[in-house]
Amino acid sequence: MDSPGAETRTGPVSAAPLPPLPQIWIGYLLALATVVAEVVAVSLHPEIATGGQLIPPLYLFLPVFIGAVYWLACIYQFHVVMSRIPGWLHPISPARAVGFHFIPFYNLYWIFKWLQEIAKFVNSSLRRPVMKPVMAGVAILVALVLRFIDAGFGLLLLFLATSYVSACLRQALAVFGVPPPAVEGPLPFS
Repeated sequence: MDSPGAETRTGPVSAAPLPPLPQIWIGYLLALATVVAEVVAVSLHPEIATGGQLIPPLYLFLPVFIGAVYWLACIYQFHVVMSRIPGWLHPISPARAVGFHFIPFYNLYWIFKWLQEIAKFVNSSLRRPVMKPVMAGVAILVALVLRFIDAGFGLLLLFLATSYVSACLRQALAVFGVPPPAVEGPLPFS
């Protein structure tokens, strides 16, 4: 690939540190907590496994809900980092990146759209097609559907795809020539 064109690069490149990328390991912990809560819920209420109980217990609902909110927070943080890359004009605001996930049917397209915009930066910075946005988008869609069947494994797949995006973005930032995002606390998995 060629280097980014005039439409994507603007202004001088400065050495200001970027905000931190999201800590994906928190999502993995939420997925693990969801799997444990599922096992406990099914052992205490076997009717959940057969679909007899429609309302999940609170200890099962909370990690699933918090995991979904944290995933949206990760998307928001990716776009905060993208919008602050010196010399790069990112077309998606962080609020828009998250907000469009709440529009029915459009959200299916939107997952691929924001991934494509991040992939443009990653692939142009690395000068080769490293990030595959379609692959990540399909993984996210499968994870969102799987969350209705098995919430714990759905969250796990969701954060695996998010981890892929984070790794590609981290690699591109290193090559692009901007200081790596600041790290807040230990990052054991991302």
